Amino acid sequence: MSAKQIVKSFYDLDLVRDEGVLDHYHKDCELRWHSSKGFTKLDINGLENMLNDLKKSFHSFKSRLSHLLVDGNTVTARYTIYVTSIERPEKEDTLAHFITIWEVKDGKLYRGYEMSQLADDSYESLNSYAEIKV
Repeated sequence: MSAKQIVKSFYDLDLVRDEGVLDHYHKDCELRWHSSKGFTKLDINGLENMLNDLKKSFHSFKSRLSHLLVDGNTVTARYTIYVTSIERPEKEDTLAHFITIWEVKDGKLYRGYEMSQLADDSYESLNSYAEIKV
């Protein structure tokens, strides 16, 4: 698979429902994430802990891509996360917008550089992302 296909296949997953999410990460993976809560650096163990925490809070946790840009083994993804919470399983909510730059190594996500912003209720915020066709 190409780097683009590897990244796309990851963002096609539901992070709390699909098995094998961790198989998409390189064993030496590192994600550097800047969010509204500050900077977080996660390795494979931190990512596993985060996924386990997500499973406790959400019935679904899905990405919808709007952009996927490729430069060799580096892929930039722009996407929005949509969730269905444990408290309201009948309603899907927009959680946050992300841009992540992934370096792909050995067919897996290796180095990630991510920025996120919580979604607001504005029309532009909720409708600015249209799924891409790869």
